[in-house]
Amino acid sequence: MKQGLFAQPKTISSEFRNDADIVIFNGDANDFISTLPDASVKLIITSPPYNLGKKYENKVSIEKYLALQQQTIESLHRVLRPDGSLCWQVGNYVNKGEVFPLDIYYYPIFKEQGYRLRNRLILHFGHGLHAKKRFSGRYETLLWFTKSDDYTFNLDPVRVPSKYPGKLHYKGPNKGKPSGNPKGKNPSDIWQKICNEWEEGFCEIPNVKSNHPEKTIHPCQFPVELVERCVLALTNEGDTVFDPYAGVGSALIAAVKHERKALGSEKESSYVEITQQRIESLLNGTLRMRPLGKPIHKPTGKEKVSTRPPEWDTVVQNRLLEKQEEYK
Repeated sequence: MKQGLFAQPKTISSEFRNDADIVIFNGDANDFISTLPDASVKLIITSPPYNLGKKYENKVSIEKYLALQQQTIESLHRVLRPDGSLCWQVGNYVNKGEVFPLDIYYYPIFKEQGYRLRNRLILHFGHGLHAKKRFSGRYETLLWFTKSDDYTFNLDPVRVPSKYPGKLHYKGPNKGKPSGNPKGKNPSDIWQKICNEWEEGFCEIPNVKSNHPEKTIHPCQFPVELVERCVLALTNEGDTVFDPYAGVGSALIAAVKHERKALGSEKESSYVEITQQRIESLLNGTLRMRPLGKPIHKPTGKEKVSTRPPEWDTVVQNRLLEKQEEYK
């Protein structure tokens, strides 16, 4: 096997082994978790099923859904290291038009296990289905918990460029010296998938849609870039990263890319096959990925899709005239 950018060959297994660099388990997450040693994982990062009734989910009541998830969360507590972190990305469960914010429902479950919430990260995205009887949902949340107060947080690898890198102190003992960190600034807790961190203070991570280089058949795919930020900040080289709902392996790819051990479990065999293919492509240097921190294209105003059609002016004018008639 070609190893691409990787100095050492990677050992891949379908079940947990101490000597395996990458484990891709096809089966239930709880079955796999039971095979993991105590305190063996540095970072657990995942996006669990949202109970939305998608073809890869079995929709149940919100109470039963949370009870099942609580069992998994209790099992995960055993395998997480005392200095480890857990990142849990969720959206909203909607039933008959009523919104159930899953992060709020999950929070007490994690607190019962003794976890400490470090950030509630807002993942904003600019596109999606348009609601008819409420405002259109455009965000998800990522809950970052630690198991203790002794945890890894590497800020430097995920710093972003300062808006005014040339700004200087204008008085005091540091007068004339740079007022900000030359390595950049601390990203905010809003990770906006369409905006520009350099200009607006938000982390720039685009959604994985049809024109994204990482797009597969998975309908709710993790951007590798999102996981990379967590891997770099919350683990060190050689640590183990685990995604219990691995999907098509984005978390595993982010871990392997940065020389961490990668564990993943996934029930859907088609997703496991895609994960295996993506891992192989990563190792031989052919996997298409969006580079970490790459700016997103913004319309210049000259593209047809960013220009308001001429007929819109007529529509707006007619509506204004109608309103004027109503008030006469």
